[in-house]
Amino acid sequence: MSYQVDFKNVSQVGLESSPVALALAGLRANEARYFWNKYKHEYVTEPASEHPEVLDYVNDVLSERDLKIPAKPLEVSQFEVEGTRWTYVFYEDGLAINVMYALDPEGKRAVGFKLSDGMAVPAELADKFKFARQRSKLAGTIRGSYFKIKKEH
Repeated sequence: MSYQVDFKNVSQVGLESSPVALALAGLRANEARYFWNKYKHEYVTEPASEHPEVLDYVNDVLSERDLKIPAKPLEVSQFEVEGTRWTYVFYEDGLAINVMYALDPEGKRAVGFKLSDGMAVPAELADKFKFARQRSKLAGTIRGSYFKIKKEH
């Protein structure tokens, strides 16, 4: 069942099994607010179990850096806005991964990692990435990092 993310009233719908569900819901709402403010795009997520092809795509992109995420994926979102395909996976441990993939081969392509407030840096990311902090009214403190995508996906 799809869920249109409300960034005014943060809801834990679909994320209830996460130990940091409220912070993860705030992170998801923060993303929804960004897409609404920048593109007037309504941000919708769906259960990850209903979209294994989205998880396969994200895992394929992560394989560029030999990354495997052991956490359980809870929700996904995939959409195209202004020539860029955006793919999101929200994991039970509080991790959110987004893939920004410009359809133009000369455009920007990157993978972003965001950690919910209260979660530890996952071991598979700890040695490979440094995380910067940002404050969010919806999500508290978000720690984030990224890498540029080099291959075609």
